Amino acid sequence: MSLRYFDLKSVLFVFFLWVYCRQYYRVNDQLRDMPGPLHEVEIPFRKATFGMGCFWACDALFGGTPGVLRTRVGYSGGSKENPEYRNLGDHTEVIEIDFDPKTITYEELLKLFWDNHEYGLTTIIKRQYMSLILYHDDDQKRIAEISLKKESHKRNEKLTTVIEAAQTFYDAEDYHQKYRLQQHRWLVEALELTPELLKKSHVAAKLNGYLSGVGTPEFIEGDLIRLGLSKNISDYIIQQHSGNLGGNLYC
Repeated sequence: MSLRYFDLKSVLFVFFLWVYCRQYYRVNDQLRDMPGPLHEVEIPFRKATFGMGCFWACDALFGGTPGVLRTRVGYSGGSKENPEYRNLGDHTEVIEIDFDPKTITYEELLKLFWDNHEYGLTTIIKRQYMSLILYHDDDQKRIAEISLKKESHKRNEKLTTVIEAAQTFYDAEDYHQKYRLQQHRWLVEALELTPELLKKSHVAAKLNGYLSGVGTPEFIEGDLIRLGLSKNISDYIIQQHSGNLGGNLYC
């Protein structure tokens, strides 16, 4: 073989190595520029606390609702200290919601509350699953009481909903937090969602709802970009949302 052949081979090797390195560093620069999952949002918020049956369903419902920043599920409304799922005492399963009042009002949250009870609003059931509104200030108390009267009049029925002042909120066990999201283990691992983040993460609240079919496809496609998710994860969320859209959220 001639020396010229080896020179050409060397030139081609160097050229392809240059192309590979250029592409490698370009991809890594793009990855560094990606914001990553949006766990924290610095937006002024108010709290709302509701009991409306099994808390897995309402965690997904409110999490996927625009204006809701964070959700966590737990136990409240009773007197027993440190309740547990198998030992609730007189507590109720509730969801605690952090919401942006400039995007969604307390009245709008109440509409979702009235329209999405798992066990209905007129049947007296055990306290664990009762219909419960825990208000955080006098304004919420006033709005809730007016809303209850209007809802009862509209349905022409006496409703079982109890309205009380918010008390100590006890976090439910880790496996209850974002329950629907946790059924997709690879996604939880890809987003590095620790037990604490499952209770506090903005993106976790949103995906818990979207995976369950909450929201419109048009809104979700844009929101997934805002949440800083990769194309692979976004495509998966869209696929799951499409398959569950219009389905039953109840446990």
